[in-house]
Amino acid sequence: MTTSAYSSVRGAEAVAGGRPDAPGGRAGRWRGHVRAGACLLPALVVALAGFQRRWMSDDGHIYVRTVRQILAGNGPVFNAGERAESSTGTLWQWLLVTAGAPGFDVATVAMYGGLLCTAAGFALAGAGALRVWGGSGYVLPCGALVLLALPPVWDFATSGLETGLATCWIAGAWLALLARPRALTTCALLGLGPLVRPDLALVSVVFLAAQWIVVRPSWRGALAGAGVAGALPVAYEIFRMGYYGHLVPLPGVTKEASRSLWGRGADYLRDFAGPYWLWLPLLTIAVGVLAALSAATCDFAPSPGRPRMNVPALAPVVAGALCWVYVIKVGGDFMHGRMFLPGLLLMLLPVFLVPLTRAWGVAAVAVGVWAVVCASALRIPYEGKIGPAGIADERGVYVLQNAAPHPLHHGFTGSRGNAAYLREVRAAARSGKHTLLIAWRPTPAKSPSVTGVYNVLGMNGTVVPLDGAALDQIGLAYPLAAHSESFPGRVGHDKRLPDEWIVADRGTARGAADEKLDPARVDAARRALRCGPLAELRAATRAPMTAGRFWRNLTGAVGRTSFRFANDPVRAERELCGPRR
Repeated sequence: MTTSAYSSVRGAEAVAGGRPDAPGGRAGRWRGHVRAGACLLPALVVALAGFQRRWMSDDGHIYVRTVRQILAGNGPVFNAGERAESSTGTLWQWLLVTAGAPGFDVATVAMYGGLLCTAAGFALAGAGALRVWGGSGYVLPCGALVLLALPPVWDFATSGLETGLATCWIAGAWLALLARPRALTTCALLGLGPLVRPDLALVSVVFLAAQWIVVRPSWRGALAGAGVAGALPVAYEIFRMGYYGHLVPLPGVTKEASRSLWGRGADYLRDFAGPYWLWLPLLTIAVGVLAALSAATCDFAPSPGRPRMNVPALAPVVAGALCWVYVIKVGGDFMHGRMFLPGLLLMLLPVFLVPLTRAWGVAAVAVGVWAVVCASALRIPYEGKIGPAGIADERGVYVLQNAAPHPLHHGFTGSRGNAAYLREVRAAARSGKHTLLIAWRPTPAKSPSVTGVYNVLGMNGTVVPLDGAALDQIGLAYPLAAHSESFPGRVGHDKRLPDEWIVADRGTARGAADEKLDPARVDAARRALRCGPLAELRAATRAPMTAGRFWRNLTGAVGRTSFRFANDPVRAERELCGPRR
């Protein structure tokens, strides 16, 4: 470096040092620290709130059993010998396998891993918002306050489910879209939505469309991007179809993820938005956005010194709205607020942090007042219970049932029925007898170990040995129950396979059925299981995996996924096998 060049650099440094408001000056550096703090503070707060309400849900334990089966060498199944995909979040399942391989307790990893992912997602969301608004001025939390004030956000920061991973992926994918839209690694990241959770394929599609609009690649570039984005999801879908014989994870079959239940979905929205007056902060933020637009403080095209409310910044709003529409369409969920959280995060990403202007200052203060009231006083009317619409305060229910403020492993000391079932299964396992337990009614079984049938599936999977079978009559991990007809009932619990089918499928030979069941109906179920699509369903999930079986599963996955049979064994026998001769 020449002397003159060195002098000019030193001169620039001196000028910057002499101007406190310059980017390199003391005030500029202070603003940079404040902006970084504003980015990290929501992550710290959600981590503390999530830790204070840490817990492990029963559905989280469904993941745990599958992970234990994989680590035991039985493959990605819930029960050894039956290929059923009970994990809705594929990527979360395999992350837990990776974390559990060194010998760590899988439930503990799932609980604290979810918390870590949630906190990381909030930090990434803040970084993305800083890019949207650009500049080097001060920023305020706004959309972040909405999320931080909601008890469901605190609850599902842990829970052992894939919600934390979804938060991290959504925010990380959005940041990559803003920061590196031309990179193939961004394509790969944006394409992971279906593996995080199947319904997040909507987010992948919107984000990839936004990337294409921004980059406008050549046709070769578009093909390369699409190939990179779809490589892993498509490869896994081929594996899913060939190995499990289905198009979607089994809970998608059980919960009829393609049906329309708009009325029940609207009830689920009211159950989420109503108790917290959620319309109030969202309306306030909408007014703030309009004020920013009218004041020309933002633009839909990048420009020096002005916020960049461009296509990537608007993409999460569109994706979030579509996610909410889908949740409403399918009738919502049985866990209070849970399914609306990804969509709410998406819609709030562009305003997660906002610039310190007069309009945004007023909006942030108003949202902050609401946040204090919400976090301290607003609650659902059925805390610790299942509400009248069948929607549950899931964490509160498990705190009471386990008589523990932070339930991790099932004890159910606060639930007599569940505790009695636990004792029965453990006693049967110690006896060494081949036993079928249908809600703690012992019946002779042909399984190699204990077969326990109970609708609290995570608990069932915890206590039934890995060489036994933990079944649920709803069908989250039991293909036979998943393909039965649904009935009007609690959301997510509107299937219940009659006991005759279970005895016919898992019990001993003719005459050994439970004395409380009609032998004729058991015989009808046993015959139906040998006919047509039911026989093929059993072969697809239980026959030895060969190249031929993989191909038959793959080519028959569409029809098999849509197949349903009558709950009544006599009717099912008649429809599947024809009249007896």
